[in-house]
Amino acid sequence: MSHDVLEPKRQFLGPDRNWHLAFGVLTLGTLILCIYWALGYTGTGSWGILITTIVVGLFMAFNIGGNDVANSFGTSVGAGTLSMKQALMVAAIFEVSGAVIAGGDVTETVRSGIVDLEEFSVQPLDFAFIMMSALLGAALWLLVATKMGWPVSTTHSIVGGIVGAAVTLGLVTGTGGFEMVQWGEIGKIALSWVVSPILGGLVAYVLFSAIKRYILVYNEEADAQLRQLKADRAAHREKHKKAFERLTEIQQIAYTNAMARDASTIQSDPDYNVEDLDSDYYRELHDIEERAEHVNAHRALDTWVPLLAAAGSIVISSMLIFKGLKNLHLDLNGAGNILIMAMVGAAVWMAVFIFAKTLKNEDLSRSTFLLFSWMQVFTASAFAFSHGSNDIANAVGPFAAVLDVLKSGSISSDATVPAALMLSAGVGLICGLWFIGRNVIQTVGTGLTKMHPASGFAAELSAAGVVMGASMVGIPVSSTHILIGAVLGIGLVNKAANWKLMKPIALAWVITLPAAAAIGAVGIVILRAVFG
Repeated sequence: MSHDVLEPKRQFLGPDRNWHLAFGVLTLGTLILCIYWALGYTGTGSWGILITTIVVGLFMAFNIGGNDVANSFGTSVGAGTLSMKQALMVAAIFEVSGAVIAGGDVTETVRSGIVDLEEFSVQPLDFAFIMMSALLGAALWLLVATKMGWPVSTTHSIVGGIVGAAVTLGLVTGTGGFEMVQWGEIGKIALSWVVSPILGGLVAYVLFSAIKRYILVYNEEADAQLRQLKADRAAHREKHKKAFERLTEIQQIAYTNAMARDASTIQSDPDYNVEDLDSDYYRELHDIEERAEHVNAHRALDTWVPLLAAAGSIVISSMLIFKGLKNLHLDLNGAGNILIMAMVGAAVWMAVFIFAKTLKNEDLSRSTFLLFSWMQVFTASAFAFSHGSNDIANAVGPFAAVLDVLKSGSISSDATVPAALMLSAGVGLICGLWFIGRNVIQTVGTGLTKMHPASGFAAELSAAGVVMGASMVGIPVSSTHILIGAVLGIGLVNKAANWKLMKPIALAWVITLPAAAAIGAVGIVILRAVFG
């Protein structure tokens, strides 16, 4: 007799087979359509360069989705607020909307002024090779970091790629070298490795400490009191049941009549005097109910959570106005911006206050989870829109610069960004999030510390506040590094930060720029050899 156990047949591509196939078709379809559109848009005969540019550009967008977008939604998935597929849907709507609606019609071709190309005689085709190599260097490094689960800065990656490619070109052609690099700007990037996580961690620590003290701990204590009251009621019933069974038949009739009178008194007169009650059962029950009235279990949810949501909505709306929608040039004055933020804050306060009231009869821990889940989805969605409108430039900027060179045959300080290009990059983000984003989501959502919707909301709101504050003051920061610092700040409050995992992440931050630069340097040598 055979003892072999027949294993169930494994489904090709696993349980999410249809999702994988759908996103695979979407990725391939986007690539083909983008190539078809670009051939007509540029009118170039350099098919090889054009197709290589599109492949590398969409590959960069793909990896931004797997690392940066995954980093943004890690806290929501880790806290159980959103499933991976729900996060994907939210990201698809808000990231692509941010890119297409508010991504801007024009982008800088040389980002951040890191490399000074204007003082050096760079040929248009060599300039295109620098941008292509930068995209390749950044994308490959992001892919490595993403597979390892390390959240890194896409901005630092693309800057590293540009530096490596430009310096290598200068050395090879004899037109320049390391003097092309604005080392002061590189110093600011190095400073952000320290400043960003410290600021994010500090703000998150203060915010979550307050949330934990005034809301979560209060709710835990109230919940414990409610459980004790429930146990006291059960013990009270059991005690009087046994006492009733020991009475004689005549005593039971008399006691039943007394309880009936007490029940009638309580129902007919809400302001009854406990001295008017005849039975020990209802007198003791009155004491238990009086204790229950003093618990006021939902006080923190009714008072503090709406105020917190209103304050958070003001921070998030300011981030959208000043960063997410800046490319639309709405031309609102200071008073207009303040009024918009005030209206958003008031509307959110009313909505959350009413929502908290409807949860009055629900379990306290479930009510807390639901309220903070709603608030966390709100902050994550706004973050995604702002990210789509801003950081998509890391892929689109160099991408558009190459297309502009192929179309015009010259180098422009600014390049037009067609809507088709922005949409293609937005789709690339979402596909990258689905295929390779899980490792970074796991790191941010559960690896560095355990997440709850309240702590996830605190981390996202803290990161948004620091990004806004730093950009207004002019402090060089990285939104990726800030969010990781905020997550660690949560871990410090809970005394559960995973410093062992943080060590390789910090090392990855430091080597991001040189790693992307090295790949970019090799890339431009290969591109000039193949197409030059």
